[in-house]
Amino acid sequence: MAQERETPAPHVFVIFGATGDLAKRKLFPGIYKLAAAGRLPDDYAIIGSGRHSPGSDEEFRDKIRGSLGEFVDDPDGDVVDDVLGRLTFCVSDADDGKDLAQAVEQARKDLGEDAQKLIYLSVPPAAMEPMIGMLGRVGLADDARLVIEKPFGTDLKTACELDATLKGVVSEDQVFRIDHFLGKEAVQNILALRFANGLIEPTWSRENIVSVEIDVPEELTIEGRGNFYESTGCFRDMITTHLFQVLGFVAMEPPVHLDALALRNEKSKVFAAMRPLDPQDVVFGQYEGYRDEDDVADDSDVETFVALRAHVDTERWQGVPFHLRTGKALGATRRTITLTYRTPPMGRFGEYGCGPNQLVLELTDSPRVDIDLHAKRPGPTMELISSTLRLDVSQDDPHDTPLEAYERLLLDVMRGDQTLFTRSDEVERLWEVCQPVLDARPETQPYAQGSWGPDDALALPGERGWRLPDA
Repeated sequence: MAQERETPAPHVFVIFGATGDLAKRKLFPGIYKLAAAGRLPDDYAIIGSGRHSPGSDEEFRDKIRGSLGEFVDDPDGDVVDDVLGRLTFCVSDADDGKDLAQAVEQARKDLGEDAQKLIYLSVPPAAMEPMIGMLGRVGLADDARLVIEKPFGTDLKTACELDATLKGVVSEDQVFRIDHFLGKEAVQNILALRFANGLIEPTWSRENIVSVEIDVPEELTIEGRGNFYESTGCFRDMITTHLFQVLGFVAMEPPVHLDALALRNEKSKVFAAMRPLDPQDVVFGQYEGYRDEDDVADDSDVETFVALRAHVDTERWQGVPFHLRTGKALGATRRTITLTYRTPPMGRFGEYGCGPNQLVLELTDSPRVDIDLHAKRPGPTMELISSTLRLDVSQDDPHDTPLEAYERLLLDVMRGDQTLFTRSDEVERLWEVCQPVLDARPETQPYAQGSWGPDDALALPGERGWRLPDA
């Protein structure tokens, strides 16, 4: 990997969907923060694009200035002015990208012959394939790095068609399938926790662990994203991408190196060993009031909640259930991985009310790890109490300044580092794993806002239930 402070070559950033929600909340704030930290090239240009003009370039800049004021804490006015001074807009669509191609070529000439092209496709799944075809026809994809937003297709068939279109336009080393969960410091910390600690890695297997939970509830509703959710749903939005990618990090074998080839090879082996999902082990839910949201059908059965049981039939994990849960309008916003350990014979201690040992990873911006252990209660008798050991990186490292996920991943694209991006064989295999659920959708069950989902989901992990809620 390149050194973190190495200055990238000059770049032309092309952002499709530049007036959309993702660009407003994540992409432009990420570019601003990279600029403020001195991580962008010395020379760069940003060209936003989309089907409809936001007005003049100055009007477009004013809109982005407003977004930065909303989504960046105390932005530096000089940095904002510098970033916006490099920003223009050019209309394009899947049928006509000639004006955009000319604008990009001119910007590249202005920056010098070593200037790179980074094209970010923040467009709906249905528009992705036609847009890639246009990039090929007008030459925009030539020598460019393409960032593809998830979901990568909507099922196995469309994912294969999208991959075929990509391969007809660019090579695999030009493609960066972005999953922002992999850009989170805490997700990357799974690798450090496992492979840098002799205390932990030897216990990370079915000989010691009885179950794994990956739990990503959200308190927020769909927040005006009715069109997106109606076409995608929670299963495609969260399970086939974010949560399965985290599962890959948890379940992989030790890679020889922490580089793109070795890491993604091991993750791909995990997905190859996953059983196709059994629809009987999947619960779909929809929060009460979803059908009243804008752009949602009155009789919609789209799921806003998914809980499921998955299995990875490797020697390390065979027989260990992986329970995954995510959804909107739930009782808390958390990102928690819980590994539950086998309980040793405890008869020698008599009656006790302690639960099993658990290792809990909180995937917050600054990683936190809790280990639930048993100890003797102080006093004259041999009674057990539960105690928690905690690793909090933000407290242990006073210089803790994690990059937000999109910042980290944009920086990696500029470096040409694909380590934290998804490979085509991973995408295809995960759709194979998920296809039985798409072919035989579970009934979508209602649940109250602020709850933890349908009753069937609460019962999925068995008698002990989910770690969350843990209050």
